[in-house]
Formats: sequence, structure tokens, C-alpha cells
Amino acid sequence: MSPSKHEEVRRQLDDLLEKGYIHPFSTRYRLFEFTIMPFGLTNAPAIFMDLMHRVLRPYLDRYVIVFIDDILICSKTHEEHASHLRAVLTTLREHRLYAKFSKCDFWLNALRFLGHVISDQGISLDSEKIRAIIDWRTPESASDIRSFLGLVGYYRSFIHDFSSIAAPMTRLTNKDVRFDWSEECEKAFWELNRRLTSAPVLTLSEPGESLSVYTDASGIGLGCVLMQEGRPVAYLSRRLRPHEVNYPVHDLELAAVIFAPKALRHYL
Repeated sequence: MSPSKHEEVRRQLDDLLEKGYIHPFSTRYRLFEFTIMPFGLTNAPAIFMDLMHRVLRPYLDRYVIVFIDDILICSKTHEEHASHLRAVLTTLREHRLYAKFSKCDFWLNALRFLGHVISDQGISLDSEKIRAIIDWRTPESASDIRSFLGLVGYYRSFIHDFSSIAAPMTRLTNKDVRFDWSEECEKAFWELNRRLTSAPVLTLSEPGESLSVYTDASGIGLGCVLMQEGRPVAYLSRRLRPHEVNYPVHDLELAAVIFAPKALRHYL
């Protein structure tokens, strides 16, 4: 192929790519790819999340939380909040990232975020989001149980001994186990519903303040609760592994002591 023909093919490929008729691909000439983010790209959320983290890196874990296109700015005083808002908005403008004013809320004392309500009192469940769990019909297959436990498990930090309560249902999701919805499973199903409707408000951990960790173990699972000034910060639990079922009581208690600081390492 002559050099002029090569150049013509290149121009045609660039034109098709620019119009969105073709997807990124590699040729002997070079890699042809999008110069903007198209709709429907599988990894678009991950790429955008990475962009937001790089742009707002100086403020992350100080007073900014980012989840894809949601930005939370947290401050203790009005003066701090004004300063934090100015810093974040200025940074966004410098990187030519813009927010739609009608979708923004400012100077809130409480807000809904990812199925939770965050306020100066702590973190609680969003009643609108857990309505789907409360209205869930009784599972009729292992697939139904997986769906239910996956949804409820999102709020497991609000439920004391979640793994132990859910154990009868979890057992039915194991391979080669016949589905038999027993009275024990029914009791576990409604107990999880009840605990969600009466879930406590979890306090926001204050840096520098002392924390207390309480652990416990049973023949079903291990559990722990993190407390600060007498209020729960988080509940965590897990089922016993097959070999742990044979542990004596003192070994199970020690396993809970080892499990707790690992699971709570981001607090401790």
C-alpha cells in the first residue's frame, strides 16, 4: 500500500471514530480511541471516579468524600464550611468540571447518602431505602435468599450478630444443599426485618477519643461491636469456617479477639 493510501485509511478511521461509528481498537498504524467519554462504556464509572479522586486528592479524608459524581463536603463550623466549599468549587472550576446548581444542596444539617441518613446525631438507615427489604416476600429458592441477604448485608453494620442470625438461611445457599424453608429460616428472616426497623443510630467516630471493642463467639459465628462513649460505632460479624466449628470455647473466643481488630482496622 502506498504512503498516500496509508494516509487516506488513517483519515477515514479517525473520521469514523470521531463520529462514534466504531469502538477503540489497535492497528498496525496506531491505537484508535475515543477522545471523550461516550455513553454506555463499561468502565466509564471507574474512569470518572479515578478522575475525581485525582482532582480532589488534597481534600480527601480531610473534609471531602467522593462517590462517582457525588461530592460530600463535611465541616464542623459554618466558617470552616465556607472555606471548604470555596476550595472544592475553585478546584473543580480549574479542572473544567461543573456541577448543576439544581442538583446541589448547601448548608445541610442532615442528608441522605447511599442508603443512609447522615446527621450530627450519627448515621441511621434511610427508611425509604429499607422499605424494599421490609416488603420482601418470603424466599422460595436459594437465588431469592442470595438476593435478600445481599440487600440486607449492605446494612450489616447496623445489625448485631448479623451472621449468626442469617446462618440458617445462608446454609441453604450452599452447593448440593436441598432447599427446605424451615421454621428456623422463617424466624431468621423476620428477625432480620425486625432488627432493620429498630436499628440503632451509629455514632460518628471522633478522632482522638478512646474506643472500646467488645467481642463474642458462639458455635455459629464471631462478632464484635465498636463503641465510643457508650454509643455503637459499628457492628461486625462473620460465620465460622468449617474447621473452626471444631474449636473449643476458649479458641473461639480468641478467634473473635483476632477477628475484631482486623475487621475494624480502618477505625483503630
